[in-house]
Amino acid sequence: MRVLVTGGAGYVGSISVRRLLDAGHEVVVLDSLERGHRWAVDDRAELVVGDVGDAEAVRAAVCCVDAVLHCAGYIDVAESVREPERYFENNAERPKTLLHAMRDARVDALVFSSTAAVYGEPDVVPIPEDAPLRPVNPYGESKRLFERSLAEAEDTWGLRSMSLRYFNVAGAMPDATLGEAHDPETHIVPRIFAAIRDGAGSFTVFGNDYPTPDGTCIRDYIHVCDLADAHVRALEYLASGGRSAICNLGTGRGWSNLEVVRACAEVAGTKIAVSFGPRRPGDPAVLVAKPGRAAELLGWSAHRSDLKTIVGDSWRWACRGTGGVS
Repeated sequence: MRVLVTGGAGYVGSISVRRLLDAGHEVVVLDSLERGHRWAVDDRAELVVGDVGDAEAVRAAVCCVDAVLHCAGYIDVAESVREPERYFENNAERPKTLLHAMRDARVDALVFSSTAAVYGEPDVVPIPEDAPLRPVNPYGESKRLFERSLAEAEDTWGLRSMSLRYFNVAGAMPDATLGEAHDPETHIVPRIFAAIRDGAGSFTVFGNDYPTPDGTCIRDYIHVCDLADAHVRALEYLASGGRSAICNLGTGRGWSNLEVVRACAEVAGTKIAVSFGPRRPGDPAVLVAKPGRAAELLGWSAHRSDLKTIVGDSWRWACRGTGGVS
């Protein structure tokens, strides 16, 4: 199978590209390199530099592929609250150009990098895929809007898609060859390790007044390699004729921000003091997946997503001191 990966120079995209190549597939990467890195793209892949809203670049990238993995997009919740229109344009509007090019090229299979942020504050935890969609930030709303575009494309021209709603993605390649380095970094695990590595001695957690046992947000963490494996399985599912579906990707177990700080300090062999800042705008209190549908449809389950393994792989990457991929 020949796969186009949008955002394939980014954190999730680059590791997914490697997993696809290792599984024997051919890969074309489409990335603007605005937040991704050329060096993160596997040498075995073909790189097209361009944006998903650039019709010419998209047409060049989508020709002669069998399926698309759409990872491109902005991902910072706080930034989305500050600049909502930018998120709606980049995450919901510009990718419609990709869908039009796929229609014209008769490429009818797409796996979408969606998010648990589409659920907002859930009524039930763990969260099933049929839970109401009530995003509490523009990031989540922009992803919900593109999921709607996928449904419309299925109705109008037969696109088959799988939207994978990620919970908190973390970790790095076990050999420390690829990992995170957003600029600025907003994800909690690399931020904790940056504070430890820089000798800060303390770390600020956003909010300690949530309705949770220790007052801090609770999230379901998934290892980026488990996520990449789900991408491969989802693409192969569609290639075999699978119908459109939505799947949560998580473990069904949540960890609080304080628990994550303690786990990071333990793996680094140090102690770090915790201070508390105000809540980050747009953060739900608890997001934990009900992941059974992915097991049913894709035969997928998380294998590296225990917290100790996630933070251990992240620490090895952080110790390289070279940064990662966004």
